[in-house]
Amino acid sequence: MEFLGYFGGVFEPVAFMLLLGGTIGGLILGATPGLSPTMAVALLIPFTFQLEPTQGLILLGAAYTSTVAGGAVSAILLKIPGAPANIATALDGHEMARKGQGAKALHMSFMASGVGGVLGVLLLIFLTPLLAKWALAFGPSHLFWMAILGVTVIGSLDSRSFVKGLLSGCLGFWLSMIGYDDIQGAQRFIFHDALTGGINIIAALIGIFAIPQVIEMFAKGRVPSSISSLNVERQSLMASLRETFMYKRALAIGTVCGSIIGLIPGVGGQIAGLLAYDQSRKFSPDRDKFGTGHPEGVIAAESANNAMVGPSLVPLLTLSIPGSPTAAVLLGGLLIHGIFPGTDLFDNHPQVAWTFINSMLIGQILMVVFGIWISGWAARVSKVPTPIMAGAVLVLSLFGSYSIQQSMGDVYIMLVLGLGMYLLEKFGFSAAPLVLGLILGPIAEANFIQGSMIANAGDGLIDYFLTGTLNLFLIAMVLASMAYSFWATMIHEPRVAASRAAQTKAEAAE
Repeated sequence: MEFLGYFGGVFEPVAFMLLLGGTIGGLILGATPGLSPTMAVALLIPFTFQLEPTQGLILLGAAYTSTVAGGAVSAILLKIPGAPANIATALDGHEMARKGQGAKALHMSFMASGVGGVLGVLLLIFLTPLLAKWALAFGPSHLFWMAILGVTVIGSLDSRSFVKGLLSGCLGFWLSMIGYDDIQGAQRFIFHDALTGGINIIAALIGIFAIPQVIEMFAKGRVPSSISSLNVERQSLMASLRETFMYKRALAIGTVCGSIIGLIPGVGGQIAGLLAYDQSRKFSPDRDKFGTGHPEGVIAAESANNAMVGPSLVPLLTLSIPGSPTAAVLLGGLLIHGIFPGTDLFDNHPQVAWTFINSMLIGQILMVVFGIWISGWAARVSKVPTPIMAGAVLVLSLFGSYSIQQSMGDVYIMLVLGLGMYLLEKFGFSAAPLVLGLILGPIAEANFIQGSMIANAGDGLIDYFLTGTLNLFLIAMVLASMAYSFWATMIHEPRVAASRAAQTKAEAAE
C-alpha cells in the first residue's frame, strides 16, 4: 500500500494542471488521424526539459492514456481509426453512428476505456513484481506463436466471407514485407523510392480506411449521405452507463485480453482491441450482430485498448524493457532526467515512480469525464454536409500521412493503398483483416528469424518452437482458435443465415 502515500503529489497545482492539459490535449491528438499515441508522447518530450522529472512523466503519461481513448472519436464518427489500436472500434462504432447513435457509441467507448484503464493500472500497482517475472519468460518462440494466434483471428474478422478474410490477411502480410528486412538487411519488393523504408502502418491505416470513404462521399456529390440524413439521437449519460455495464462479458474479455497483450514486450497494443473483439464475438450469443452496430463490439475493443496501457509499463519500470513503441519513448523521457528504470527504481526514486503511476490512475477518470463531455458535440459531425465532410476528411488524411515522417512518399503510399482498398471493397474484401496482416507480419517474421538463429545454435527448430509449457499452451490456443473460427464461419453462421431466410420466407408466405 506504499502508493497511497504519494497521492498528494498528483494534486499539487502544477502537477494537476499538467495532468489536465495532457488529458485534454491527448484526446484532441488521438482524435486526429495519423497522430498515434507514440507520436503524441514524442511531440511532448521537449516540453518536459524544464520540468521536474515527476511533472514531466505526469504530462507524458496523461497524453499516452487519453490518446489511446481519443482515437475512438474518429474511428466511430468517420471510420478512420485514430491509431492501430482503434481498428476494431470502427467495425461496430461507425455502424452505430450511421444509425444516429454516435453519442451513445462515444459514451460507451469512453466508459469502457475508463473501466479497462483503471483495472490495468491497478494491475501495475499491485502485481508489478510478479508480472515482471512472467513478462521476462517470453522469448522469440513465444512471441512468434502470439503473432500466429493473432493470425487465426483474420478469417473471422470478415463476417461476409471466411476465404476473402484470409486472402485480405495474406495481402497484408505481403505488404508488411516490402522494404529492407530488419534482421538480415535483404531488399524486398522495392520498385519505387517511396517504398525503401517499407510501408508505415499509420499511413497505411489512413489510406485503407479513409480514402474509400472519401471516394464514396465524392461519388454521392450533393445527395445526402446515409449518415448526414440521420438525426443524432440525444443520449442520456445514465442510460449509457447502465447499458455499458449490461455487457459485463465484453468488459471482462476486453480487460483480460488488453492486460495480457500489454504485458508481453514486443507484441504491441495494436492487436489487443482486435483480439478482444474476436474473443467477445466468439463467446457472445449475439455474434451475428457484430459488424452491424452492436455495442458489445465497441465495449470489448475500447476496454482492451486502455487495459493494456498499465501492464505495458511493467517491463519498462521493472526490467528497463519497453513493452511497446510508446513505452520506448517514455523510457527516453526517464533517461533525459537521469532516472534509470529497473529493479531498484521503486527504492531509489519512489516519489517519481509512485506519483507517476497514481497520476495515470487519476488520468483515467479525467479522460472519461472530458471524453463524455465532448461526445455530444463530436457526434454532431454526422450532420455535416457530405461534400464538406469529404473535403475535411481528405485534408486530414493528407496532413496525417505527411506528418508521420514529413515525407511525400507516405502520402503516395496512403493514396495508392486507399485506391486499392476501394477496388477490393467492390469485390467484397474487408479492410480489417488486411490491416491486421500488415501489423502481425513484422512481428511473426522477426521473431521467427531470431528464434531460428537461437535454435540453430542449440537443439534445433523443433525443440525450440514446439517444446516447453508456454509454447505448448500457445500452440493449443492457436489450434482451438482456428477450429472455432472454422466452425463459426463455415458451419454455424451459414446454418443461422439459412434458418433466418426460411423463417422470413415462411412469414412472407403467411
